Amino acid sequence: MALVVQKYGGSSVADAEGIKRVARRIVDTKKAGHRVVVVVSAMGDTTDELIDLAEQVSPIPSGREFDMLLTAGERISMALLAMAIKNLGHEAQSFTGSQAGVITDSVHNKARIIDVTPGRIRTALDEGNIAIVAGFQGVSHDKKDITTLGRGGSDTTAVALAAALDAEVCEIYTDVDGVFTADPRVVKKARKMDWIAFEDMLELASSGSKVLLHRCVEYARRYNIPIHVRSSFSGLPGTWVSNEPPQGDRPMEQAIISGVSHDTSEAKVTVVGVPDKPGEAATIFRAIADAEINIDMVVQNVSAAATGLTDISFTLPKAEGHKAIEALTKAQTVIAFDSLRYDDQIGKISLVGAGMKTNPGVTATFFEALSNAGVNIELISTSEIRISVVTRIDDVNSAVQAVHSAFGLDSESDEAVVYGGTGR
Repeated sequence: MALVVQKYGGSSVADAEGIKRVARRIVDTKKAGHRVVVVVSAMGDTTDELIDLAEQVSPIPSGREFDMLLTAGERISMALLAMAIKNLGHEAQSFTGSQAGVITDSVHNKARIIDVTPGRIRTALDEGNIAIVAGFQGVSHDKKDITTLGRGGSDTTAVALAAALDAEVCEIYTDVDGVFTADPRVVKKARKMDWIAFEDMLELASSGSKVLLHRCVEYARRYNIPIHVRSSFSGLPGTWVSNEPPQGDRPMEQAIISGVSHDTSEAKVTVVGVPDKPGEAATIFRAIADAEINIDMVVQNVSAAATGLTDISFTLPKAEGHKAIEALTKAQTVIAFDSLRYDDQIGKISLVGAGMKTNPGVTATFFEALSNAGVNIELISTSEIRISVVTRIDDVNSAVQAVHSAFGLDSESDEAVVYGGTGR
């Protein structure tokens, strides 16, 4: 009897009919002889609506109370799902993140899991019950406050529980049929992959692909937990994310390109007129780190010979933009830069594939595709298996479509289906 962890996103449980449909799928898994742990997100756009409500009440809500508010969404959906399962004749118990033993650090709104002690989950399973866990949340190890893991955190909850319970697989149910070579909302001819390696999936997720959270993929890779991405709206087989393809069915050579991802949730900060001497960049990024802000791409210009000054640009989440400007402004007397520029009308396009490091011409094809689409590039960043560029936000969709076609990723079959969700 295998232990299976299933995670259902907000679009899958958006309404009563969706909850009942998910309950039937869970019960079918139970009837097939598996022990089942379910992680569930808030219904539909509930989390976004709670955030909007909080902003109407308080422009800068307390982190602790903000977490307390946002976790209400998952508690609603887990209780309703347990009721739906019981109505089908099976026993189910719902648990909050803290009751499930998800222990985190003390950083509100983007806590990290430091331990999972699923004693109550094991007890529920031993009693023959289906365990339902509220995703996205945990409890701090020191003050025992309710914490949240940040947007998309239910994926991480699911993989963490799968690792702690030694599950056979972690199934992530969403509103598309698997992992595609691009966002099917943008590229209608995006092709579904049957399998993708952890390494490539981690790069796609880190570069803006929304089907899986990068922290979830990182956790799964660390503990070697296979992820099966599927749609809760269809019975199609989905996409496996793992070290090896299922049944060892590895192709002779991995595809050159795995996919094209994009991200429009970032902003760009440019620190203008930085003295070009040792320690200045370190001081800049220490101020950012002390403000608990994660940065993405970093580019430093060549120093101007006449002035000995340079510019340093970096990207970060839009939500952290004003906090970064405030932190750098406070540090200006120490760093002695001239000024700051902030731009939140940017988008990032990334080309990902482990095969690109052994195939010449990939970079040339990528930039030719952007040029032919009339897309201007502002920043460039590369790794062994990824090329990322920053451009204007209005050019993102056309850039993704151009690059996707240039590498022959367009599907020759029917258009990709998005069953639900707003993509908000």
